[in-house]
Amino acid sequence: MTSATRTPVQRAGARLKAWVSDPRFLLAVKTSIAVAIAWLIAPLVPGVAEEYPYYAPLGALISMYPTLMSSLRTSIETLASLAIGILLAAIVLIVAAPNVVTISLVIGAGVLIAGSKWLTTGGDYVPVAALFVLIVGGPNADSYSIGYIVQMSVGVAVGLLVNFLILPPLNFNGAVVKLAQFRSLLAKHLEEVGDALVENWPPEHEGWASRSNTLAETATAVRVAVGKADESRRGNPRARRHKRNLDDDYRDLADLERITFHVRDLTEVLAAAIWDAPFHSEVPERLREPLSEALHAVADPLKKRNSDRDVADAVEAARGAVDALTARIDQQTDSAPSALTPVAAVAMDLNRILAVMVQDGERA
Repeated sequence: MTSATRTPVQRAGARLKAWVSDPRFLLAVKTSIAVAIAWLIAPLVPGVAEEYPYYAPLGALISMYPTLMSSLRTSIETLASLAIGILLAAIVLIVAAPNVVTISLVIGAGVLIAGSKWLTTGGDYVPVAALFVLIVGGPNADSYSIGYIVQMSVGVAVGLLVNFLILPPLNFNGAVVKLAQFRSLLAKHLEEVGDALVENWPPEHEGWASRSNTLAETATAVRVAVGKADESRRGNPRARRHKRNLDDDYRDLADLERITFHVRDLTEVLAAAIWDAPFHSEVPERLREPLSEALHAVADPLKKRNSDRDVADAVEAARGAVDALTARIDQQTDSAPSALTPVAAVAMDLNRILAVMVQDGERA
């Protein structure tokens, strides 16, 4: 059933399902649960901390991140930042009374400390904690400091526990999807370059010639997605049941990054040959069709890798197409070597792409 034949109810149901299954929705639900539990527990904390129950929900809030490791790392750094900020405020209270000068100095020191390499995520709480202790705590700065950090710790503990117990996310699907999209983009790019070679000369469609940065940005986005998938499995109890070898994903990514380098190189060479910039080169008319066929043939294994079908056969076919292109280049005895250089350079890039595909069992 296509989207055009679905009823309004079915389309609304599909949108609702996509919304509910979004990782951000799960994070929102877990954050709400953690904040509620922290608020219920906060009044039960003994000592002066019970006078500051509102900091427990805040602690739960700051501890909620998409992965367990990011939650743990941020929570530890935030609590450390609070302790440093309270210490800075205590130094001011010992040596002088809070005033415009001392508060300004301690906030400045807090901002400097917050920018250290050891406080990458929670460092902003250093000046915040110092400011709160000096201004909100006032004459009760000692009890306020204790209540502040104790209740924040309670909230953080609740948040970490909720994040651990309620469907800790595994971002494997995101990495798989990004890798597949990357392959599709590279294949589409090679096909568009191949199509351009057999269009009216010069080609009317030139979007592919300016896509070099897009390919590089996509590679970066895929690396981020694989990194998130790797982080999501650390300390995650669900990773024991849902196993995935991310080493293969990292190898796939490395292969695709190498392929991207050669694709960008051949793109620049052919763009220069077609539009005579930034340097002069050319593609002899009798070589355009075999070059186009070779580009399409090399794109085919990338597409078939996404469906895991006939990849080896596609690589062999691509090898044959590139070999045929090389043979046609060698037959051009009546052409000056300079006229054949661009096509030879592209053929070399295609051979290197195929070498990446076969070196790891057609993984790319």
